[in-house]
Amino acid sequence: MVGHKVTYYVYTDKIGDVVQPKMGEGRNLQLHEVSADKRWQDVSMRRMEILTVLTKEQMPKEIDYLVCADVDMVFNDHMGVEILSDLFATLHPVFFLSDFQAFTYERRPISAAYVPFGKGDFYYMAALYGGKVEEIHKLSTACQNGIKEDKKKNIEAIWQEESHLNRYLVYNKPTKVLSPEYIWDTDLPNGELIKRKRFIAVHKNHEEVRN
Repeated sequence: MVGHKVTYYVYTDKIGDVVQPKMGEGRNLQLHEVSADKRWQDVSMRRMEILTVLTKEQMPKEIDYLVCADVDMVFNDHMGVEILSDLFATLHPVFFLSDFQAFTYERRPISAAYVPFGKGDFYYMAALYGGKVEEIHKLSTACQNGIKEDKKKNIEAIWQEESHLNRYLVYNKPTKVLSPEYIWDTDLPNGELIKRKRFIAVHKNHEEVRN
């Protein structure tokens, strides 16, 4: 977002470990402390709860557009205002060449994230989406309500908040869809098709994360 005013909202349970960089003109870094969760699945689902509150109370006074992104990523190329729209989402790099029948939507009707076969155009990754603050409030509220409904039934959607995100986007289509060049993992096949890998996953020990 070069040339534009940007506020970075960083949520972590270890604020003291964050090395604060020198910020450029028009850049503002906000660190927010959250409690630690035992499972990464709970960390990911609680983002919707946080977004529901902040997009109603704080963010409308501070920003126009909100970009929601995973923290274990690195910017590798230009990423600017071309991504912005009322509601945008990013194609999942694992499924961008797949037939829609292969999408890993939540298929159990008991779940609030349920998407029946024959519905849905794309499968989106929860690591990068956004839009106008009011639209993200609608999205996060719907997803959080779905997560709470599932908890009451003692179930969990197959891909946690990503499943609820995809359910929402099936019935509330994004106004812009970003290609996998905006979110990529260098371990994936078909990398030769992605000419500019703008936002890429940081390599990590997945077994360590799961445990």
